[in-house]
Amino acid sequence: MMPSHIISMRDFSRDEIDVILNRVKEFEPIARGKRSALLSGKLLATLFYEPSTRTRLSFETAMKRLGGEVIDLGALEASSVAKGETLADTIRVIGNYADAIVLRHPREGAARMAAEYSKIPIINAGDGAGHHPTQTLLDLYTIMRESNLSGLKIAIVGDLKYGRTVHSLAYALSLYHADMTLISPKQLVMPDTIKKDLKKQGAVISETSNIEDVIGDVDVLYVTRIQKERFPDPAEYQKVAGSYRITEELLKSARDNLIIMHPLPRVDEIDTSVDRTRYARYFEQSFYGVPVRMALLAIAMEAV
Repeated sequence: MMPSHIISMRDFSRDEIDVILNRVKEFEPIARGKRSALLSGKLLATLFYEPSTRTRLSFETAMKRLGGEVIDLGALEASSVAKGETLADTIRVIGNYADAIVLRHPREGAARMAAEYSKIPIINAGDGAGHHPTQTLLDLYTIMRESNLSGLKIAIVGDLKYGRTVHSLAYALSLYHADMTLISPKQLVMPDTIKKDLKKQGAVISETSNIEDVIGDVDVLYVTRIQKERFPDPAEYQKVAGSYRITEELLKSARDNLIIMHPLPRVDEIDTSVDRTRYARYFEQSFYGVPVRMALLAIAMEAV
């Protein structure tokens, strides 16, 4: 039985994740343009309290390619949020209009709280530095399609302290007993509480600040942006900005089967020259967000 809301990867067992991933491939032809009316008559509400490009547009694309419709909260200053309406009240109201809600919010725990007030499914599209489960599912699907989830050796690079994407991904990968190398500046290491949970789940974890130490020994290099917006002190951000840069020169010692992933947007952490190499998979990764979110919408709206 799938959770009624999609809030955190911690709510899913490995078997449930596998069920979702195995369904996604069926949606790829629809994501590429094959007509479908699976969600005809259904309405999705998108509530984005933080900026988004890929997540918001891929949800809208997924819904519309499945024959459904989308309503959008729009700019916060043009909504009742600007008048002081609480998230709980907004959720109660929108729950009378739509069949599911996709929520992105800057406050960690906001999606979990929203689910307490919602009579329709809440899908967490990112809550502060907390969770981003739909990004994790598309990341897992990318690894499954472009590499292999079994016996995986992965290096995760960048902002591991504030990065909700890597927190969710690392937890999910621990269910597959992945061998994870965490690479970050000392100011941005993965929180100890998360590392302890990962080890309990069976993950093998090592840490370093040097990509060159592991580039020749991993199947996946997962690169993340150091997120300026998550830093309470701009001066602290400046100390770590530009800590890592993936270049063609660095990749000379990589495995032939290495794939490079990035949740995007990137700033300067991957040189654009890497885009044309056989290693780059981040644009394919962004496409896989559409069929993955199709599968999640269909499941949430009980269409499959």
